[in-house]
Amino acid sequence: MRTATAEAPARAALLGNPSDGYGGHVVALALANFSATVQLDEAAEDDVATPLVRAAIGRFPHACPPVRARVETTIPRSVGLGGSSAIVIATLRALCKLSGARLEAPVLARLALAAEAEDLGIAAGPQDRVVQAHGGLLSMDFSARTVERLDAAALPPLFLAWRTEHAEASGAVHAPLRERVERGEARAIACLDELARVARRGRDAIAAGDHGALAGLIDRTFDVRAELLALDARHVRLVEIARDHGAHATFAGSGGAVVGTATAPGLRAAYEAEGCGFAEVRVAA
Repeated sequence: MRTATAEAPARAALLGNPSDGYGGHVVALALANFSATVQLDEAAEDDVATPLVRAAIGRFPHACPPVRARVETTIPRSVGLGGSSAIVIATLRALCKLSGARLEAPVLARLALAAEAEDLGIAAGPQDRVVQAHGGLLSMDFSARTVERLDAAALPPLFLAWRTEHAEASGAVHAPLRERVERGEARAIACLDELARVARRGRDAIAAGDHGALAGLIDRTFDVRAELLALDARHVRLVEIARDHGAHATFAGSGGAVVGTATAPGLRAAYEAEGCGFAEVRVAA
């Protein structure tokens, strides 16, 4: 019996999130710190318990034998690091290995989004799958439908902090926001437009190596998000810790984790004192 194993990284949004679901602009990166791994073993009949894996198999556009699936992940759950989409991407990659097929990154991202949004009804924007399919540091313009790879070496040192005991499914954030936009709420639309503008300016700051400008735009991303959404005070505290230490941070995704500049002394100790996980960001190629 044949077997195939593949993985996909976690994702952290640095600028512009969550404007991606509304034709906006986001700068985000693939995290080498965490990943999901899916092993598929050829079997006499399908033995797939995980809905995300089943949905990915259902979207795979090539012939594939029945499989037994095993999923392992190191991505903290429900803190906005793209844990569910990583499982879908990893499954699609494993299916490619098992069948000998090839899916280019844009196709991989589209299939993964369809599996989650259309088949499983998960409210989500496209950025997670694009980042996880391409890897690296990306500037994504969802109005122009362009993806630009940026030089991750141009970033300042970044940190990631998270609080798993306050985890929440991303749909709890995305579904109400989509309803507001569909109603034409002016405040929501204005905030999403501003987030896209911040991401475009942030893309230019990264390209120019302007760490000071980038830090201010990271802060601005969070501030606009706070205008746009009712944020969990426990998640906001993660940003406040960074600012208390002279660092700059924003939500890495829907909430529960933050990403920001990592040069402030005492930052790790401050987060760990509050029971948070902490890591220096490593960008996955």
